[in-house]
Amino acid sequence: MEIGKIKKGIEGEKAVLVGVVSQDQTKEEGKEHIDELAFLAKTAGAVTKKKFLQKLQVPHPKTFLGSGKLKEVKDYVIEHKIDMVIFDDDLSPSQLRNIERFLNVKILDRSNLILDIFASRAQTAHAKTQVELAQYEYLLPRLTRMWTHLERQKGGIGMRGPGETQIETDRRIIKEKITLLKKKLKKIDKQKAVQRGNRGQLVRAALVGYTNVGKSTIMNAISKSDVFAENKLFATLDTTVRKVVIENLPFLLSDTVGFIRKLPHQLVESFKSTLDEVRESDVIIHVVDISHPNFEDHYRVVNETLGEIDKDEKPTIVVFNKIDAYKYEPQEADTLEEKGPENYSLEELKQQWMARLNDSKCVFISAEKKINFDEFKSILYDEIKTIFQERYPYNNFLY
Repeated sequence: MEIGKIKKGIEGEKAVLVGVVSQDQTKEEGKEHIDELAFLAKTAGAVTKKKFLQKLQVPHPKTFLGSGKLKEVKDYVIEHKIDMVIFDDDLSPSQLRNIERFLNVKILDRSNLILDIFASRAQTAHAKTQVELAQYEYLLPRLTRMWTHLERQKGGIGMRGPGETQIETDRRIIKEKITLLKKKLKKIDKQKAVQRGNRGQLVRAALVGYTNVGKSTIMNAISKSDVFAENKLFATLDTTVRKVVIENLPFLLSDTVGFIRKLPHQLVESFKSTLDEVRESDVIIHVVDISHPNFEDHYRVVNETLGEIDKDEKPTIVVFNKIDAYKYEPQEADTLEEKGPENYSLEELKQQWMARLNDSKCVFISAEKKINFDEFKSILYDEIKTIFQERYPYNNFLY
């Protein structure tokens, strides 16, 4: 089964990216969103040749873009021999069909692209099952666009009922696969729950954050483990749990899948068990890439996602990572432009965020260069120790 799969070649497929700036967005926000789409495309192995943005109150119900902009995209696709066009939002089945007929190239939407990345990153049986389930759930409503011939996977003879069309056959086969995958996931989830229950009563901390903020690098540095870390989106899919000891205090540290804006709901649903590590943690370590120009927006997206996953208020340590890569651009004194995040020094940002976060602990580090890492470990130790003392008031090995 292939759903807009990107062929992994030496040079990569040539792609054009398309986004819409809605009425409640600024042009700068639209540009940042499509830049993130370009990073997703690069992670998947595509080469971005052109980005198209159109300001629309709402996307066109039939073609997503207006007819003039769509014609402009088509002219560029033909002239530069583009392999595919990637849209920054999810397209309806009819939009996919109409756009594909008009442009006559492969069309991907944001969810399709992220699913392709997840499929290439999945290593364990658990992650592969989760991704496969999400792919089939994405594919099911789009069967009118794709004639998949799925009955060949099971042997076509005797599989089709009287008067049953090809699409109905495919739809039934996909529903059967979804049912089987859900049963398989349920079994794996039970095994994972037993594993979590067998970890005893150690205090648990969970690393969370936007994708590519350095969670795995922090995990490696603090636990002296070897978790895969790479400067690409979704380098880690499976939750990694390590036993960590700071001074004389043992606890469990988990590294979770990175969050992202507009994460496909099929993936959120299928990765629920992975996010159980967040729900069952005692301390949240929210990692933020302060070198990213839109780190404040990423911080907000993660907090909103955390609110959906876990309603409980938990102690949170906000770790601003990659201070070694932060670029400070002092603003000219006579300018009338509003100050952006990049116009503040690290010291100014530190004072702002310490005041803004109130009870939350806040630390600025570089996990890669080990800058301020001892300060981070000290804050984490104090937080874990407090919870341990509340849980075991008569255990005196910490005193």
